[in-house]
Amino acid sequence: MIQPYDLSLDELRKYKPALTRQPDFLEFWESNRKELAKVPLKYELEPYDYPAKGVKVSRVTFTGFMGASIDGWFAVPDAPGKYPGLVLYHGYNWAFDGCIHEVVDMALHGYAVLQMLVRGQHGRSVDNTVSSLGHVAGWMTKGILSREEYYYRAVYMDSVRALEVLADMDCVDDGRIGVTGGSQGGALTLVSAALSDIPAVAVASYPYLCNFDRAIDIAPSSPYGELNEFFRRYSDPAVEEQARKTLTYFDVMNLAPEIKCPVLVATGLVDEVTPPSTVFAAYNHMTCPKEIAVYRYFGHEFIPGFVEKKLRMLMKYLQD
Repeated sequence: MIQPYDLSLDELRKYKPALTRQPDFLEFWESNRKELAKVPLKYELEPYDYPAKGVKVSRVTFTGFMGASIDGWFAVPDAPGKYPGLVLYHGYNWAFDGCIHEVVDMALHGYAVLQMLVRGQHGRSVDNTVSSLGHVAGWMTKGILSREEYYYRAVYMDSVRALEVLADMDCVDDGRIGVTGGSQGGALTLVSAALSDIPAVAVASYPYLCNFDRAIDIAPSSPYGELNEFFRRYSDPAVEEQARKTLTYFDVMNLAPEIKCPVLVATGLVDEVTPPSTVFAAYNHMTCPKEIAVYRYFGHEFIPGFVEKKLRMLMKYLQD
């Protein structure tokens, strides 16, 4: 077992780097919400024969940001009624079978569940963003020299639209909808809670896309390394300066103060993909009701001890 390479736990609890928001940060995201609102709310459900009793499963397709077709899964208990809703977001390039089994599992817990498959990363989700400059393998640097072209602008707005789709369904109680996910999914959980008033609760495991400046400096493992590789390929310091400026608009740390709903976060002290200090950077800027669960001997992986805490948090705010 490797020892913690990041700050000590006492230091982590106090770690609160200054926000890197640009002066027009909030205006930028308000303009994106207005642009999303111009996209008609459209979705289709295609029944899927999943081998489980007591649940109805469908493939869902909805219209995302810039009119892109976004794919996913939907499951709901097989009985009449309005159910609390749950939107799931998956990890970076990490959605085996579209996470359908997790969707069904959460539906069997009594939720109407929508799993969004991130554009370009899985299934039939279409990435229609266009970048005027090349990027390294992966998604982290696609369009990075422009906040309008950056890949995650569309992904963040797709995440909000997924919430709007679920809230529109007749079988869903739109006053009881939560969001959850891990890694990239943890980031999108916090982003959607910051950019939408729909979530009543958010549960994020080792959220990604937080405190970019520190992640670039210390993350031992990719995909933050894609950013470092991009900077290696361009010797002009102005390129890195502009890229880092773009990232300030998408840093979850900068969005954290906008979250209003209760939040539960998990982090592992030996996580080499999302360093715990980057997670605490976002967490410590939250002003909403919040709790963080720290796991000394776990990294970027399934954390068994967090499962029950997550389920209890969701039940408290969505089912009690």
